Formats: sequence, C-alpha cells, structure tokens
Amino acid sequence: MKRWTITMSILLAVTLALPAIAAQEEESEPEAAAIAIEATEITLEVGETFTLEPVITDADGNVIEAPVLYYSMSRRRVGVDSGTGIVEAYRPGVVQIMVLVPKPGQAFSRRNAENMVRTMLTVHVPKPDLAALELRGTPSNFYTDTRVRLEAAVTDVSGAERTDTKLTFTSSDAAVATVNARGTLSLHAAGMTTITVSADGEVSTELSIAVSENPTTVLDISASRESARTGDVIHFDVTPRDASGNAVADIPIQYAFQGRNTEYGIGDPGSGLITDDGRFVADLAGEYTIVAAAGNHTASITIAIEARDVGREIEVVGQGRVSDRGTSDLWVWEGPDGRDYAATGTWGADGHAYFWDVTDPGNMQIIDTIRVDARTVNDIKVSEDGRIAVISREGASNRRNGLVILDVSDLYDQGARVLARYDDQLTGGVHNVFIYEDHIYALSAGQRYDVINIEDPTNPHRVGTFELDTPGHSIHDVWITDGIAYSSNWSDGIVAVDVGGGGKGGSPRNPVELGRTKYPSGRNHAAFPFRSKSTGKTYMIGGDEAGLRGGTPEYDGEPERMQGWIHIYEWDDWDAPVEVARYEVPEAGSHNLWIDEENEILYVAYYQGGLRVVDISGELLGDLYRQGREIAYFLPFDPDGFVPNAPFVWGPQPYKGNIFFSDFNSGLWAVRLNPPLDEPTPASQN
Repeated sequence: MKRWTITMSILLAVTLALPAIAAQEEESEPEAAAIAIEATEITLEVGETFTLEPVITDADGNVIEAPVLYYSMSRRRVGVDSGTGIVEAYRPGVVQIMVLVPKPGQAFSRRNAENMVRTMLTVHVPKPDLAALELRGTPSNFYTDTRVRLEAAVTDVSGAERTDTKLTFTSSDAAVATVNARGTLSLHAAGMTTITVSADGEVSTELSIAVSENPTTVLDISASRESARTGDVIHFDVTPRDASGNAVADIPIQYAFQGRNTEYGIGDPGSGLITDDGRFVADLAGEYTIVAAAGNHTASITIAIEARDVGREIEVVGQGRVSDRGTSDLWVWEGPDGRDYAATGTWGADGHAYFWDVTDPGNMQIIDTIRVDARTVNDIKVSEDGRIAVISREGASNRRNGLVILDVSDLYDQGARVLARYDDQLTGGVHNVFIYEDHIYALSAGQRYDVINIEDPTNPHRVGTFELDTPGHSIHDVWITDGIAYSSNWSDGIVAVDVGGGGKGGSPRNPVELGRTKYPSGRNHAAFPFRSKSTGKTYMIGGDEAGLRGGTPEYDGEPERMQGWIHIYEWDDWDAPVEVARYEVPEAGSHNLWIDEENEILYVAYYQGGLRVVDISGELLGDLYRQGREIAYFLPFDPDGFVPNAPFVWGPQPYKGNIFFSDFNSGLWAVRLNPPLDEPTPASQN
C-alpha cells in the first residue's frame, strides 16, 4: 500500500513572472501561467511510487493542455518518468522533483528552468530496515603481533548495500585480540576469541578466530628502483622469514613512509601514497623512507625522488569566434578532398551547426551552416571516411527531437546536405551520438542508447538497443573503440559492451555487457579507454560532471562554474576494474576528454579550469595533479565572447600536431603544445 503524506496545502499553485522570449511556435498556442500539484511534500518507502498529476492553467485561470517536463534533482535516489510523471523511490534521502512547463518557443530542458513555469515536489525516503551483515576478505590464518582490517558489508531489506550505518566491534577475549571502532583487529596472544560486529544494533555477525604465534624473525625488503621521478610507481617486495630462513607466506604486512623535502624544508614536506600491496608513488621531490612491518619486526629502505619536470608552453594558433550563442561539442576530420574540417554545435539557441575549414588553423573559416528544429545541437560526429556526419537534437519545437544525418563529403561545392532525419523512439532528446562502422549509437532521453544502421544513410533503421536494468539508471555518453562501446552512466559508472569486438558474441544487433566500474561520486559523465604502450595495462579514464553555481537565477550575472574530477581505473579484467588514480584541478570541474595513446597524453576540457594537458605515461597511481604530471594548461579568455572573459572549455581533440577545442563562451580554438624547453624548436633547428 502506498504511503504518502501531505505536509502543505492541496493543489498549491505556483505562478512565476518570467521575461518574454521570442517564440518559434504559433502565437495562438496557450501560454501556461501556473502549475498545481497534489502536494509539495510526500514520503515514500524504497520501491514505492506516486503519480504526479499536475494541473496547468493560463493567466485567466483556465485549465489548458501543455507538455510537462519532470526532473529529479537526484535520480540516483528518486526517479521520475518524464512521460508519465510516476515518481519512484530508489534510495534513502530527501530529493526535490522539479515540474516544468515551457512557455512557447522555450527550450524543453531542465537547464532552461528559469524561463519556464515551475513548481517543486519534495520527496522524503526513509532508511529501510537492515537485513544482513557479513565480513568479507578475512584471512585464513591469524598471527600474534599483527593487525588485520575487518571489512563489513551491510545490506537492507531492499537489497541495497548500505554505507551509512554505525558499526560496532567487540572481542570476547581482549587478551587474545582487541578491535577498534574502525574495525582494525590487533592480535596480542595465541588463543581463541570471537569477534562480534553489529550495525545500528539491528543486524550482527560473529567471527571465531584462532590466533597462532608469529614465526617471523626477520624481514627482507627490496625496491624495484631506488630513484625515480614524482608520479613514478615503485614496487616494494617484502618477505617475512622464520628462524630457519624460510619465507612465511601469509603474514600481513603494514607499510608506512616518511618524506623529507631536501630543498624547501618543512614548508614543503614530502607527500605521496603507499598501497597495501607495497606500491609507492611520491607527489613531491625529496627523500622517502619506506617502512614495512610484520608484527614487531620492521625493515626500511630510502629512495630519492626528483621532480617530474614535464611542463611545456602552449601557443595559440587560431580562434574561430562564436560570440552570439553558446558553443557545444566539436569534431575535426580530413575530408575526401584532403582538406581539414571541423564541425561545432550550439547550445540553447536556434539549432545551428557550423562547418569550418581548418586546413589553416590560424585562419579558420565557417564555410557552411546547418539549422535544424532544435534549441541545442549538443553533439556532432563524423564517419571514419569523412563523408557522413550526424548531429543530435534537443529542444525541438514539436517535441520530436532525434538526430539528423548529413552528407559532408563535398562541403565547398554542395555544403552539408541533409540525407535523413530520424526520431523513432528518440523524441525525448538525443544528447550524444557516435558513428562506428556504418552504425550510429544514439542516446535516447538519457535512459539508453539505440543502434541505428546507416549503411544506406538515406534509410536509417534501428537494429539494436542497450539499457541498464538498475533502479534510476541514466546515461550521458557512449564511445566506441575496437568494437567495444563504453557508456557513461552517472551513478552506475562506466559500462563496457561488446558490439562486435569484445569476444563475447556481441554485435550492433546484440549488444552484450562485458563489465562495469563502480562510481561512488555518482557523476560519471564521460569515458575514454586507454591502452598504455609503456606498461601494457588497460586503463579506463572517467570524468565527473557536477554543477556548482552561476547561470542560474540565484547567481544572476555570474559565469557558470562546475566541479568534478577525472577517475582512472585499471581494467585488464572485465570483472574486476580497480580505481587507481585521479586527476583533479582544484576549484574547477571536468567535461569531455581525449587521449593521445601514441604519446600517452590526456587532454581534458576542464570548464572554467580551461584546457588541461596531462602526462599519463607509465604506471598510474595516486593524485596525478599533485605529482606534477600536468604538462600545460590554457585559459581561453576572450573579451568579445558570448560571456566575456569567462573560459568554459567544452571538448578537446588533438589533430595533426594541434589541439582543437571548443569553448562554450568563445567558439573554436586551435593551440599548439610547444616542445620541452630543453628541446630545440623547429625554428632553431633551421
């Protein structure tokens, strides 16, 4: 039985005074003035639903028919179906649901909320009762004078794993073992004891352990190298031995380190990371002493770390200014005629896509413009042979979005020509697309991606689809490499799917999931695979996107600012991705990214943090920003921009020795990464 509680007056009407904006639709279309909903606050248990039935009225109080957009401020906790208004509780918390009705001619988008009639519903989801608690990864043997961290997993009656519970640990015999509030077990004497773990006093489990005498008498320690640069990973091998010199295989080893900066002193102390398996990376130059302990026995070794010193200068090559609207994504390619072209989209405007000749990046010129029925052309992709382009549509006047397929094989003589429009089951908006081997992979209403065959681009037709089955799932992007599709799925993380190259029988008609990463931040927005030639490892680079402030009614006059960082996973085993590193620019947020595998360089569009260029050579571990792996950055200030002097970099693409990128407030840019300072420039070589 549904349980919902009305905490404010029924049928609350919210009326907003909004600025008049030119409309593309018929002037006779009824204009919404107010929205009434059943309640402004409800309570739902996990798994329960509630159907919103808003009543829309015009300025005279007449009930009218109007399209309604529903948006959850936390789809991970509470979802709302954009078509039916059905609200469903997924996880505990307090979440606001935004109910929006656009005025005629307004973009049908949550980001345009300030120009719509709107009201809010607050949903309270209480914590479900706990169901079970289990200990994971406990060792088979326990030895005196060692410490072991107990890992407890708690699930509730909904089946969700909970991390918000208070755990309590006790030992039946403190002389044998004690355990602290964080679950670290200290083993003191040989004997038996029982460890009891409880969560919020609701569920508990017991672990009976037998503690044996520690046979270790000495530790051997060695390092994979005794000197390195910041960011280089050093592996330590530690072997406990008994009195006879035999190795003891299952003794737990604890690591610690002490850093000393040899140049700046206490004002710049040593900093780094050491893992439980003995991998160490330094953030700052200096001397580091690594200490390994097995019970009462220790061993240490000192290593020298130099600064990574990879900094280079960025030189501006050219700019194609767009100052009357926001610029979205870009794509750069070589056309069949051998010339170089770029395409850029526009955001929240009139549905334009621009096609540029960038053969001379210092003199980029728009040579053609396509306008479609949309407010936003968010994404543009071009086929491998440079002949077919696809652009996404959002905010169409008739609410039928979809995508548009273009012939771009002869931009100078024939321009970009529309071959087909496709909106079958894509009317909710296509935010991102990808072209791979005569198929378009197109997002549908942020829920799934459809696979559309374009062997005949004038006759596109759907052949497959892929969608997660997790509660509140959503998707932002998809990228295909070597027959594997990598999608970015917010709280569900990065999902790898075989569409022809994964060896699991997948194809465009039959996508087969290979694996997925965890993503605790819940903000996975972009993903790019990386096969490291220097290590042979397979990495997955994932980027966050989290809104901060600016561009909203509460912060009128401020440029928009974003948050979020880059997550780096080792993914050599589809079933076991491990997050190993991060790259985070303080006070800024990441957007789209690109990897140059040949030179092992990561390019990140970091919104207000500009274009960032990062060294990702060698094994990756820890905080790449602190390690000095940033090669260069560039902030595209433009006093004549859409928002003057407000860098907001959207997407990068390295191409033929230059780095092209789009900036929301200033258009298309081309820059060049100059050689390291100790290398001669081309001019000095002549």
